[in-house]
Amino acid sequence: MNMSASDWRRRAIGAGLWMLGASGLPAIVAPLTRGIGAILMFHHVRPWAGDGFAPNRGLEITPEFLDETIMILRARGFEIVAIDTALERLAQGGGEKPFVVLSFDDGYRDNLVHALPVLRRREAPFVLYVTTGFAERTARLWWVELEAAIRAMRRIEFNTGAETVNLRAMSNSEKTISFNKIYWKLRNGPEATLLTSVAELTENAKIDRRALVENLCMDWDEIGAFAHEPLCTIGVHTLTHPMLAKHPLETARAELADSRARIEVRTCRPARHLAYPVGDPASAGPREFALARELGFASAVTTRKGMIFPQHAAHSMALPRLSVNGGFQSRAALDVLLSGAPFWFINRGRRVNVG
Repeated sequence: MNMSASDWRRRAIGAGLWMLGASGLPAIVAPLTRGIGAILMFHHVRPWAGDGFAPNRGLEITPEFLDETIMILRARGFEIVAIDTALERLAQGGGEKPFVVLSFDDGYRDNLVHALPVLRRREAPFVLYVTTGFAERTARLWWVELEAAIRAMRRIEFNTGAETVNLRAMSNSEKTISFNKIYWKLRNGPEATLLTSVAELTENAKIDRRALVENLCMDWDEIGAFAHEPLCTIGVHTLTHPMLAKHPLETARAELADSRARIEVRTCRPARHLAYPVGDPASAGPREFALARELGFASAVTTRKGMIFPQHAAHSMALPRLSVNGGFQSRAALDVLLSGAPFWFINRGRRVNVG
């Protein structure tokens, strides 16, 4: 069976996590690398119903693994706390136990159907970052659109304006290769080109873009269930889920301020915490960190990988998170992540990465 580059990469990462865990090194270095806590990032929580073509697999875990994750966290001595409590601990330089914040991005319906029952049963507080455009059906899940279009097509043809893309998509392996080539080519370029190109693909494949959002994302009535949930803190994830750093400052300001205002009106609760969409350095950097502070957010989280250290008290608008990747749903992989050891190496020994 031929494997795509992403398959090789996933297997290499899995092997690396296994070898690192088997070496015993994470447990040895954890006192140095674990910091005072961590913020875990989740997206979908639902039973696995995928097939051989699942390029967005990393964005979902099963309800059973969410339950296991909570149990592992507590067994390893982590205290699961609300985001406000985490900020208090950070201001104090830590606590008796390391803390963990559970965070869920975008506002997917499966968070209500599958995640919330687990969180209630385990009495685990969490933060839900809401993209208002998904609730209102005005924003696009372009990465889901891309997957749906490639699944439906046998050959991928479109024009980015700068070049014509022509790729085979006969088998699952070819579809995965095509997805990754297109995804990174478009994501690394202007967002307008990305959205136009993916729209062209969905039109060619006869994909209903709005229906994807309606099927996957909660509306305001469903988000209201979280607004009345004592375990839940509702946070901001912008209006349209843009890569903010690629847009003018005033656009970024409106994305943050207007989405917060809509969430507060709809939920009758303050929305003090922010998650930057995509959240990597190309999507959220010093300009966005300063903007979040100017707008008065209490915290803002990125997707930069790392544990929380006391030094992050001065950088609460640029907090790192650990992605709980659906491709690595195992106790061993989670233990390696929670040790902080991989991120010590990734960040070259830096405890804070905000550049």
